[in-house]
Amino acid sequence: MNKHARQNKIREILERHTVENQHDLLQLIRDSGMAVAQATLSRDCAELGIVRSRINGSYRMVFPDDNAGRIIKGLVGIEVLAVTANETTVIIKTLPGRAHGVGSYLDQLRSPLVLGTIAGDDTVLVIPSSIMSIPDLKLYIYNNLSKN
Repeated sequence: MNKHARQNKIREILERHTVENQHDLLQLIRDSGMAVAQATLSRDCAELGIVRSRINGSYRMVFPDDNAGRIIKGLVGIEVLAVTANETTVIIKTLPGRAHGVGSYLDQLRSPLVLGTIAGDDTVLVIPSSIMSIPDLKLYIYNNLSKN
């Protein structure tokens, strides 16, 4: 089973079923005949932007709507303290303990300017797809992660 087929199955399940958590989602995927590891499912959920949201008094796994994306952008913007760069990389300084969320949010934007991110406690290392695009990447980060 390839990643694309697996993620399509996740979308299908979430559209047809009320799923409260990843354990339940994992069971539904396995019940459909697909074998998947918990770690793989977690990565798929992160890549698809699936969130666990409280709806009518209970939790449910859902795809975020555009309004939620704007709220998340605002929250991430509060967590970003500084964006700096040198000749090869871009560094985002965050509030303590917030780098992982900022890096994950940046990854989910899937910009062709970003090859990847590595997050520590309060620092995100952003690896550009090309060192020639660092000025554009900094501007992209400011536009998508700043609170202004």
